[in-house]
Amino acid sequence: MSEYAVTNPATGETLATYPTATDADVENALATADEAFRGWARTAAPTERAALLRRVAELHRERRDELAAISVREMGKPLAAAEGEVDFAADITEFYAEHIDEITGDSPIDILGEGTAVIRRAPLGVLLGIMPWNFPYYQVARFAAPNIAVGNTILLKHAPQCPESAAAIAQMYTDAGFPAGVYADVRLTNDQAADVIADRRVQGVSVTGSERAGSAVAEIAGRNLKKVALELGGSDPFLLLSTDDLDGAVQMGVDARLDNNGQSCNGAKRFIIVDDLYDAFVEKFSAAMADATVGDPFAEGTVLGPLSSLAAAERLAEQVDRAVAQGATLVTGGVRDGAYYPGTVLTGVTPEMDAYREEFFGPVGVVYRVADENEAVDVANGTPFGLGSYVFTTDAAQAERVADRIDAGMVYINIVLADSPELPFGGVKRSGTGREMGLLAADEFVNKKLIRTAG
Repeated sequence: MSEYAVTNPATGETLATYPTATDADVENALATADEAFRGWARTAAPTERAALLRRVAELHRERRDELAAISVREMGKPLAAAEGEVDFAADITEFYAEHIDEITGDSPIDILGEGTAVIRRAPLGVLLGIMPWNFPYYQVARFAAPNIAVGNTILLKHAPQCPESAAAIAQMYTDAGFPAGVYADVRLTNDQAADVIADRRVQGVSVTGSERAGSAVAEIAGRNLKKVALELGGSDPFLLLSTDDLDGAVQMGVDARLDNNGQSCNGAKRFIIVDDLYDAFVEKFSAAMADATVGDPFAEGTVLGPLSSLAAAERLAEQVDRAVAQGATLVTGGVRDGAYYPGTVLTGVTPEMDAYREEFFGPVGVVYRVADENEAVDVANGTPFGLGSYVFTTDAAQAERVADRIDAGMVYINIVLADSPELPFGGVKRSGTGREMGLLAADEFVNKKLIRTAG
């Protein structure tokens, strides 16, 4: 049986299966991508690449309803969220088309001697992208668009539960008029993916996924001297140090925790609240989490659809149950119904518990009481992760001070859900290496070639 299948998490019904690639399919994909690179990088002008990317963005918007429905069936996100994701993928793709000159232009260097020097960005070649299920369009756009813009070619291994969205993305690149081999969807097994990374024609690999997946891929890439970019897990802190609008802060906390059914790497997961706001925050936050509508992801008004699979819901339930067994307090939620899991709040988690260091990949918020700014920063930094973070305070100087002290790739001050195509995305520690989105993304897989000319 193929490991690539669309199984609706709302019903448990397997809607379609797709065959994995044969070894011959893999070799053909590699050879075609390698051949395409030689023409794409050297003969396709940046303006041509930009025009084709702009058409891919347009196709996302034209096919929005179809694309959104696919991802609801594949991983259970509410329809409105799925539509928003398609829109964001279009915006990201268009961003790189609009900024093609900045991405591909030379960067002059002021030199000490006579003559000139520039950095010229040259593409590396064939890249492998290994993508997750939680944002089947957005994750692909932020990897593929900048790398295609600079002249690389893409082999894309999507998550096994997302074969239909993967095929739809590949079709958009074909329909936009891209040459064969510039973008290809390949349903690889893990063993085949390892062989592709090792292949001499492949110059780099980007992974968004779990720590385990990232570690395994990085090991293979390192052994074969390949560039690797990793965007892995997160347990992002939400620090509330002061506020003149507690209800507003609570609502932003709920929004940041429940986005994408709580299955977002950079969703707020640990809520670190100063002592004088703690009791009121827990009361209001728990009530709002409990009120989040759980139901059919296609239904209007649904806030929480099912988790991505029954297995994902079972894992989350086991984590919560284990936290309670180790001494945490379950304030609300915590009762699984098939693949559905309600908004859940835990308090009383201590450093001795597993939950202090784990990522809860679902609608579970852990709330901590702290005495002051220093303790808040200590708790925020007290995990192996360092992806994003959120700081809420009415004191601008405190905001800057805390932002400097947090060990994370991103700090958002008094705002949530503010990702945007021009803003780089990535983390430190066990949350990964490298950056996606923004202009930094286009520098991940290029040869920054020095060209020095005599005076």
